[in-house]
Amino acid sequence: MTVLEVLQATTAYFKKHNIESPRLNAEHLLAHLLGRNRIELYLEFERVLTESELAPLRDLVKRRGEGEPLQHVLGTVEFCGHVFLCEKRAMVPRPETEELVEFLVSKIQNPKSKIVDVGTGSGVIALTLAMKFPEAEILAVDISDDALALAQENAARVKLADRVRFLKSNLLENVDGTFDLVVANLPYISIQDRHTLSREVLHDPEVALFASERGDELVRELIAQAPSQLRPGGMLALEIGIGQCEALLSALAEKNYRDISFKNDYSGVKRFLFARYG
Repeated sequence: MTVLEVLQATTAYFKKHNIESPRLNAEHLLAHLLGRNRIELYLEFERVLTESELAPLRDLVKRRGEGEPLQHVLGTVEFCGHVFLCEKRAMVPRPETEELVEFLVSKIQNPKSKIVDVGTGSGVIALTLAMKFPEAEILAVDISDDALALAQENAARVKLADRVRFLKSNLLENVDGTFDLVVANLPYISIQDRHTLSREVLHDPEVALFASERGDELVRELIAQAPSQLRPGGMLALEIGIGQCEALLSALAEKNYRDISFKNDYSGVKRFLFARYG
């Protein structure tokens, strides 16, 4: 089979198995296997693939067709222009979280800020901020040993192992010191909403997805903890779930935060909260 024929057959297979953006997924998998970028595939449509090339592709296509996230199948994800390791030890970073980082980059005024990333997962927020602010002091914490191991592998991959510290902690429980910024993309899905999630999302670790009955319990707990570890005027930045904004704005006000605001994501969802303390 030629490259074009493989792409067409794989696209048809993905359509049959209800994979979103089937042609794009097919191109990503074949480009990954051949060590090309997607554009280069278009220059090789007539190239005949050998059995040694087709055999591993069949396995990747089967995994994707069964609903395993494309990022897990590829083993990597692009985030804010950088490529990070991505697999089942931590949640697949979402485009919304890239938006959060973009907001933070525009808000951070002190290049030597002390920053803690709570619930770091694969480490992409902490590591991206470390690249943007080479003089910043950054701590990344998570309750999951698996996630921390993956985050440290990503730090080594992007040559930041000596710049970002990693610590096992349930929110801020084991964290010492005060910070200019506390940022968190915590689990914010109610366990009752499990049935509404896609096959792909359910491949993420449950500890990275679900809070408790309401979904915002962990975010509320961090709102309560953060004041004691924010420097005067320090900022708390949160990514939250759909429909949680108004209640969490009230929670911030009740805890005497100031300069409280929210931002919509590109879909128009009230997704990000920002507040200062002291």
